[in-house]
Amino acid sequence: MNKEFYSNNRQEFYRQMKENSLLVMFSGTEVRKTNDEFYPFYTDRNFLYLTGLDGKELALIARKDKEGGIQEKIFILPPDLLKERWTGARIKPEQAQELSGIDNIGYVGEFEEEFHRLATTGNYSYLYLDLYRVSPSDRNQPAHMLLKRMAENYPYLKIENANIILRRLRTIKQPCEIEAMKKAEKITCEGITAMMKASKPGMYEYQYKAVFDYVLGQYGPQGPAFPSIISAGKNNFCIHYYAYKGQAMDGDMVLNDVGAWHDYLMNDVSRGWPCNGKFSERQRLLYECALNTSNHMFDIIKPGMKMMEVDATARRYNAELLVEEGVLDTPENIGTYMWHGGAHHVGFDVHDAVEAPEVIAPGMVFCVDIGIYHEEWGIGFRLEDNCLVTEAGCENLSAVTPRTIEEIEDTMQKGFVPGF
Repeated sequence: MNKEFYSNNRQEFYRQMKENSLLVMFSGTEVRKTNDEFYPFYTDRNFLYLTGLDGKELALIARKDKEGGIQEKIFILPPDLLKERWTGARIKPEQAQELSGIDNIGYVGEFEEEFHRLATTGNYSYLYLDLYRVSPSDRNQPAHMLLKRMAENYPYLKIENANIILRRLRTIKQPCEIEAMKKAEKITCEGITAMMKASKPGMYEYQYKAVFDYVLGQYGPQGPAFPSIISAGKNNFCIHYYAYKGQAMDGDMVLNDVGAWHDYLMNDVSRGWPCNGKFSERQRLLYECALNTSNHMFDIIKPGMKMMEVDATARRYNAELLVEEGVLDTPENIGTYMWHGGAHHVGFDVHDAVEAPEVIAPGMVFCVDIGIYHEEWGIGFRLEDNCLVTEAGCENLSAVTPRTIEEIEDTMQKGFVPGF
């Protein structure tokens, strides 16, 4: 991404703002882990989407006047030689300008005075804040703390939901985002195929994870796009499994749900394979049902299809296949073996915070996730790919990663070469 991308995102946001409005966005603050340690900081993705600035305690103030004119200012941490000696260099004004395309730069210590001055001019009627919470119990972010002061100090400013506009903007991916996602797909492919090649009976889940992490480490310091789900055997029946303590015994399926990111764009790919490199008859039967269902979905997904029909159609189609194979008694009981859907959007977040679309449109990217969990047979896996909707249909962005039985078995025969 370059500064034109972030500048264009802001301009589109400003276009949808009301006149006589202020916008305030925050990058977020660290969360303390223990006495002298914080959890790794993760910049608020909406702030990042608008500014391109990746760092803690940053802020943006933008104002739109009654003629539609825009002024904007970024607030960064001031230089501090002692703190920078311990935790690294801070973003400098010229770097903030180059990354964001915003020329007016201040320091965070000036934010409160600047906001107060603008809020009390009488020129503004609205304040846009991103106040989204996944759960009411989530901790307060800087925007929530500012909101608490609004009723007492600035009761005349009406609060507008910035999150609605941002979700709308993030729903359709721009060409540069799609290109970055394709690069991330190649990195994910390298990590998954390395695990396939290294796989053998007796291997521990943490060893699979170590292989994946090693490969991603060759492409940059950012690591996985989200905590990797890597399991074997009975652990495959925990959908979001993070323990990595199990051992893949001969005949077990290995399940992985992993992803890389490139230039802040993420992906989410799942593959399953027998740890010994050869599908059993039952594993082959279930995997072919999942693969045929996935292929069917990529054949029919196109603009105009209802978004809610993606998972619903996949469940119906997979149910029919499982009934034909004698695995399932009736299609209505598909929940016995399909425990979840998976058509979530992907982008700046792996479960991308977008506007929930009623119908599919070109430029959307979401997952096609077919999971089958047969506890009686001890077989659980999912086949998850990233679907880019095009003008005429769709494209499987993660098709580069082995997904047919033949491709997987062939890949596993090649063997893993450490340090490649």
